[in-house]
Amino acid sequence: MKKIRIVSPAKSISKEQIDFGQNWLTEAQFEVEVGQYAKGEHNYFSGTDAQRLSDMQSALDSDADFILCARGGYGSVRIIDQLDWSKFFQKPKLICGYSDITVFHNRMNKMGFPSLHCTAPLNFKENSEDALNSLTTALNGGLNRYQIEPHQLNRKGEVEAEVVGGNLAIISTLCGTDDDINTKGKILFIEDVGEAVYAIDRMMWQLKKAGKLSDLAGLIVGGMTDMKDSAVPFGQRVEEVIAESVSEFDFPVCFNFPAGHIDDNRTILLGAKARLYVNESDLNFTQQIVGV
Repeated sequence: MKKIRIVSPAKSISKEQIDFGQNWLTEAQFEVEVGQYAKGEHNYFSGTDAQRLSDMQSALDSDADFILCARGGYGSVRIIDQLDWSKFFQKPKLICGYSDITVFHNRMNKMGFPSLHCTAPLNFKENSEDALNSLTTALNGGLNRYQIEPHQLNRKGEVEAEVVGGNLAIISTLCGTDDDINTKGKILFIEDVGEAVYAIDRMMWQLKKAGKLSDLAGLIVGGMTDMKDSAVPFGQRVEEVIAESVSEFDFPVCFNFPAGHIDDNRTILLGAKARLYVNESDLNFTQQIVGV
């Protein structure tokens, strides 16, 4: 039986949501442990930096197969540089989560290890059946295939390449740091929540100026949830902003991919190859979950 350790390296989460997630995963035939401070609270966070660091370090050092982050929010960047990865290298495991957990996704990718961009216990009650099935399929090393409704701004093409990315705000924040990711020849996945349209434009320009867009194999745009306009309207929708930022390139582009801050948050194995096929009437994404 595969073992999952639930931790909360960022924002606090209710005990009830952790318990629901633990029970659901147990019923799905996983052995589940919960970090000592996963249900804690210290101001905004689930614990002090030292407590959250202790939980994450314990999970890295454990015999668990997966480290599932209970939620995102903010806080991962405050502890990641203090982690000791030596025991993790002896027994690698997948770090799983989304949103602020992109901090860990970037670090894992830099170190050459895959990670799971997936839903979290925070959302299990609201998640779609497809989202939860994609998670268990990934945890069991299966095949995830998503057929997606076409979008008018999609750009057709077919590619098989490694997928990287996660939350756009985190990716752009980490540009130029030791956790900056290499996007050359890769499929970049982005999603975000609660941002102003002009802020998305600024982030895309940051990625463009940093050379992150010019050599992509493909671009997948997930949920752009609860986007806000400014008092003086920006004049474009978020999808138009993103399409314009990559208009000079010729790789395939997919909008409205079912992943991100949405109920239908389906799993992607980052740091591993996937096949992306986009045309006018059909779009599919296929990924065999290997190394799990």
